[in-house]
Amino acid sequence: MIPQISQAPGVVQLVLNFLQALEQQGFTGDTATSYADRLTMATDNSIYQLLPDAVVFPRSTADVALLARLATEPRFTSLIFTPRGGGTGTNGQALNQGIIVDMSRYMSRIIEINPEEGWVRVEAGVIKDQLNQFLKPYGYFFAPELSTSNRATLGGMINTDASGQGSLVYGKTSDHVLGLRAVLLGGDILDTQPLPVALAETLGQNGTAAGRIYRTVYQRCRENRPLILDKFPRLNRFLTGYDLRHVFNDEMTTFDLTRILTGSEGTLAFITEARLNITPLPKVRRLVNVKYDSFDSALRNAPFMVEARALSVETVDSRVLNLAREDIVWHSVSGLIADVPGKEMQGLNIVEFAGDDEALIDQQVNALCERLDALMARAEAGVIGWQLCNDPAGVERIYAMRKKAVGLLGNAPGAAKPIPFAEDTCVPPEHLADYIAEFRALLDGHGLSYGMFGHVDAGVLHVRPALDMCDPQQEVLMKQISDEVVALTARYGGLLWGEHGKGFRAGYSPAFFGEALYGELRKVKAAFDPHNRLNPGKICPPEGVDAPMMSVDAAKRGSWDRQIPLAVRQQWRGAMECNGNGLCFNFDARSPMCPSMKISLNRIHSPKGRATLVREWLRLLADRGVDPLRLEKELPEKRASLRTLIARTRNSWHADRGEYDFSHEVKEAMSGCLACKACSTQCPVKIDVPEFRSRFLQLYHTRYLRPLRDHLVATVESYAPLMARAPKTFNFFINQPLVRRFVEKRIGMVDLPLLSVPSLQQQLIGHRSANMTLEQLEALGDEQKARTVLVVQDPFTSYYDAQVVSDFIRLVEKLGYQPVLLPFSPNGKAQHIKGFLTRFAATAKRTSEFLNRVARLGMPMVGVDPALVLCYRDEYRLALGEQRGDFHVQLVNEWLATALTPQATDAPGGEAWYFFGHCTEVTARPGAPAQWAEIFARFGARLENVSVGCCGMAGTYGHEVRNHAGSLGIYALSWQQAMQRLPRNRCLATGYSCRSQVKRIEGAGVRHPLQALLEIIG
Repeated sequence: MIPQISQAPGVVQLVLNFLQALEQQGFTGDTATSYADRLTMATDNSIYQLLPDAVVFPRSTADVALLARLATEPRFTSLIFTPRGGGTGTNGQALNQGIIVDMSRYMSRIIEINPEEGWVRVEAGVIKDQLNQFLKPYGYFFAPELSTSNRATLGGMINTDASGQGSLVYGKTSDHVLGLRAVLLGGDILDTQPLPVALAETLGQNGTAAGRIYRTVYQRCRENRPLILDKFPRLNRFLTGYDLRHVFNDEMTTFDLTRILTGSEGTLAFITEARLNITPLPKVRRLVNVKYDSFDSALRNAPFMVEARALSVETVDSRVLNLAREDIVWHSVSGLIADVPGKEMQGLNIVEFAGDDEALIDQQVNALCERLDALMARAEAGVIGWQLCNDPAGVERIYAMRKKAVGLLGNAPGAAKPIPFAEDTCVPPEHLADYIAEFRALLDGHGLSYGMFGHVDAGVLHVRPALDMCDPQQEVLMKQISDEVVALTARYGGLLWGEHGKGFRAGYSPAFFGEALYGELRKVKAAFDPHNRLNPGKICPPEGVDAPMMSVDAAKRGSWDRQIPLAVRQQWRGAMECNGNGLCFNFDARSPMCPSMKISLNRIHSPKGRATLVREWLRLLADRGVDPLRLEKELPEKRASLRTLIARTRNSWHADRGEYDFSHEVKEAMSGCLACKACSTQCPVKIDVPEFRSRFLQLYHTRYLRPLRDHLVATVESYAPLMARAPKTFNFFINQPLVRRFVEKRIGMVDLPLLSVPSLQQQLIGHRSANMTLEQLEALGDEQKARTVLVVQDPFTSYYDAQVVSDFIRLVEKLGYQPVLLPFSPNGKAQHIKGFLTRFAATAKRTSEFLNRVARLGMPMVGVDPALVLCYRDEYRLALGEQRGDFHVQLVNEWLATALTPQATDAPGGEAWYFFGHCTEVTARPGAPAQWAEIFARFGARLENVSVGCCGMAGTYGHEVRNHAGSLGIYALSWQQAMQRLPRNRCLATGYSCRSQVKRIEGAGVRHPLQALLEIIG
């Protein structure tokens, strides 16, 4: 039995007093002190881990000002605060002890736009892609491009002065910030913008905190101007922390504090709002994907592309390309980056041309392509091929692949993973190839593998050496390599922190800046934060404060993970290998990735959050000497007993009365998961939350009782066939208000579905498909077998949406085949979701034996519900391994694609049909919507894919009372808007749960695509 785990570190009383006072004084945001909440803020996209004391989520600048005023009361002056945005930093910028101030949950409003003047005003929590989605109808975009753009907040971008692809033309974030609203400790509001020098001098004469800041920054930057100009490198990526160089313009006529705050990593003030300039969208975009025989060839050929007046040149090595080939993202770009016959692509340059003059762009592209052809003809520069992409959608797909490169490196096989710690070095572009050659020699000398990609036009390349941070010796090696890379980069006149900020690398600053200039940075820090209370340990300490800086030697996630036994780490891969890249924080409601995170706005309810909690749970188990692998192995042999029932009842009684167990916090996070499995394919590292969620639930319930609804859900395949024998009778009772109230109050289920009337068996009375036994099927001749289709039943469509199965049988007949309805054999999906893994394994074994016997008949087996069909391929394989056998159940579209005779048809026309994909289907089988469209086109019909996220039902999730509001909210994010916009009778959904959700909310359901095909055929 899993023990109680109560060793979670507590919160210091002073922090609790502060939070209580904050709420008493009118704070409108949220506060969080649970161990789970703090753990989700203990990591970012870096290798570090640092547990804060609490997290606050302000709703407005007023909330932040209230917090900042309260913080200066004498009783709270020992507390420290760290602003946080999207948590995508790779160097621990937002990790600290004390109180984390998270701007991302609520401060996400786009306040004002002025398209005539070309600016927009936003709160700090707005996500970059969210802003660009808003700006697109106006013909603008916010230019700095990041690989994490679908979850990086603008506040985070400003604090790290982020930049990325296209920076030679579009610049860095600081180049687009017109002004900031920041809150100083003490609660004063500081609004910044470019000012005449005389006005800045006048403001510096005020006796206020703002006056002190103006005076200090003005004097230090003016007096040290020659030193600053000499020391700051002449690079596109000049990131330093405090940008002393650009406070004054080149003519020394204007002064702008904004440039001090951009890149300050939350060490000076809380940035709450920003006024940003916006860039007109280019009317023309072209990509030339240039393929090379080696990565070195791609690097050395990059200046050739820049000379061709390209907007940007992005380079990717073979390691990243090969990982991309194994990812869901490759299906979208494989035709745009096709292999060169007979040659191996080892490097790729993605070259973009963009602008408003189409003739000029085409001229530039053609000139480059002609020069590439000439190089290929002479077998020079390692060029082996190129492809042109002039389709805007194709351009975005290629960049989506490039953006995913960071996360894909985390999916490399083995314990050693390519990790960030010295991966955004910047050197003059003309030296980049030689620099990288030395960099590679350095890593090769240590026997390390690595992945590379980056912005070669700006001299920035991301190099991620593969290290196992659970190995203490490799942790020491990480520090050694960091020191060596610092020295190497200095020799080439470059920067260690070209793009991703300093964070824990701030310890290298004194050597880079020199004592004099580093002292000036400390004076700036002292003007804003004299007592070192804002994100201490980053950038520099204030003058007069002797405080240590964060170091690359600081506590890392690996130091915690290595406390978990190796065998456990290997078997709980899903939780252990999350690398924190945060793709699961994708803001877009049309993305299927993690609907529970989207609706709750709580990062506990994300794959990254859930993986974090399970890792800590496993660590705490190891600390207690408990082996979860042994417990899992023993479970099938254990039988229920009165003794264990009494123990679970007692434990549950104590839990209901508030007895602490960290397992409850993990359970809470798992209960919010919809088990849609989007994470298992959308996540670059393939973090399969439903898989380790089921394992956790199984072990958790060895200690605590299960709710009755879990048993009700897990046994649905036992009682549904019995109830279907008298569907009207059971529907009558289910529909009774008293019964529904009892089910809602005592069982925790709502809106239970009604059985199909007439039942499937009643609909098929006298039909040959319902009456054939396996023996009769075995007796069929080869010609008959070739025209027979075996319909595999699932409990939901067969008993609750029987018309779909009946219509599929009719469709099969219309197409000239003989359908046969196989006897119902439980699938077990519901058991898996609820963590009845022992039962699930038994169910899967029995059904696999049955389906393997059927498969030997050599006839196609087809199921109509994607989630249940894909369960045979995924969960069955995990549960049974080789015992599963090699049977294959096809989706309806998969069978139709092979069964329909190819024929020439006119272009599909008429009124369109609209396809709403099931989460599990469109993520595991991304080609399904296109395949359905092709099938419809064969009959002259037009089917359009509707981009939506999750419907919010996800099996039984939406039927549980605790999830009811969340289920409706998830539906409203994307499905509801599309349903209200489109004709309902033309909307189609493959998932049973999706059709159930639409019917529940809209009052009328939608059909399965096969039913529309049946109507089209007539």
